[in-house]
Amino acid sequence: MALVLAAFAASACASAQAAMPTEVGIRIHYSRFEPSTVEVQAGVPITFTIVNDDPIDHEWLIGDSNFHDRHRTGTEAVHGDRPDEVSLPPMSIKRATLTFAPGTYLYICHFPGHEAYGMVGTLVAKG
Repeated sequence: MALVLAAFAASACASAQAAMPTEVGIRIHYSRFEPSTVEVQAGVPITFTIVNDDPIDHEWLIGDSNFHDRHRTGTEAVHGDRPDEVSLPPMSIKRATLTFAPGTYLYICHFPGHEAYGMVGTLVAKG
């Protein structure tokens, strides 16, 4: 019986991990991120497709609190080819692939006033 329970538990864990997305769509609409909360499996590459439906520029920056502290006072108008720093012109689509350690991360648009307006989302990487 214990062997059956152990096999069931291992199978349930594998199923839960398999159910976690490896591709995530993020939509920017009316200066908000949709969805505002995402759960992924830590240690697995996640491909984000980020769609800016707004008629203005936005950015999708994802990282921990130290990362965002640097960007709140940063001077970069546009970000390069870094997957954790995506600049999105109006009506555009970009893709980025990242792998996360277990933890909680924020994705924020740091353009003036955007974070205060609510352009903040949370990603939880479960390990």
